[in-house]
Amino acid sequence: MKQSHFDAIAPICPVCRRDKNLENALKLHHIAARAGNEIEAGLLLCEGCMREFPIIDGIPVIVPDVRTHLSTSILHVLWRDDLPAVIESLLGDCCGPGSAYDLSRQYLSTYTWGHYHDLDPEDAPEQPSVVAALQRAVDLALPAPDGLVVDLGCSVGRTTFELAAATGRMVLGLDVNLSMLQLARRAARGEIRYSLRQGGLVYEQRRFPVDFPDAPRVDFWAADVTCLPLKTGSAAMLSSLNVLDCLSNPYDHLTELARVCMDSGRVMLGCPYDWSPAATTPTHWIGGHSQRSALGGDSAANLRALLTPGALPHSIDRLHILAEQGAVPWSIRVHARSTMHYELHLLVAEAR
Repeated sequence: MKQSHFDAIAPICPVCRRDKNLENALKLHHIAARAGNEIEAGLLLCEGCMREFPIIDGIPVIVPDVRTHLSTSILHVLWRDDLPAVIESLLGDCCGPGSAYDLSRQYLSTYTWGHYHDLDPEDAPEQPSVVAALQRAVDLALPAPDGLVVDLGCSVGRTTFELAAATGRMVLGLDVNLSMLQLARRAARGEIRYSLRQGGLVYEQRRFPVDFPDAPRVDFWAADVTCLPLKTGSAAMLSSLNVLDCLSNPYDHLTELARVCMDSGRVMLGCPYDWSPAATTPTHWIGGHSQRSALGGDSAANLRALLTPGALPHSIDRLHILAEQGAVPWSIRVHARSTMHYELHLLVAEAR
């Protein structure tokens, strides 16, 4: 965690914000290890509710239920990327398909390829990338007020670096997956190292240098995008790409975007509406059901209505649509013989 980002952003306690509507600031309570501006290990403390939030390997974990999150994510806390290929392969065979280890490797393979394959000298950058989708959103969103830029659901970090390059501002990347955030931090130090899935339990280790000149303006925190540790009206731009259909309650994410965005700030949303009950209870889907309704269950139409004041009883009045594009291509690699091609519904809104 960069001390400069912590001081400038002044995060708040997500528990006090959620339960009491209080924006109690978090204090840097204990530093166990630091290197210059980087705090590698320590504790943040809310002096209101006295909850502790750890800083682990440079990542502050500022989620409402730290105990549950860390206990269910312990594999990501202890994740290693320095194992020889032969040992990693043996572990994969031992743990087997469907194991937590196997699923974690699959996610890291899919998302790292999706973010960085165009920079890999051994890969052909022919597939539509997340960078191109983000650039379309930024083109629609700018100009925006000066201030903090937040990349929600930043995954392994490429979009966060690109936002810093596009805006020249301080950028904060937020995600709950600690192993992905660690990969993003390694990218900030100039290297991508991950295992690319070929099929089944077979992976090929990839390692190549990267250079993001704007990395000093970027930091990565672990946070729940439905309960943000950010002050009301503290962000000038917020990006949320391929996030809505990955959340237990996407509506809460939209209300948090509206709360955190400053007046005249911009919110960039992009989603393929790939709804799954494994991630989101169908009653919380934005469209994708109730085909007999006036909007026919269309997800894009439902999101549009949610961001149109007065269109629905629960429309979010503070966000007003500025621009949208209906079919922005984006490819996600599953393995060597399988690639999913998405079309994102891209929407930019202004907070008023």
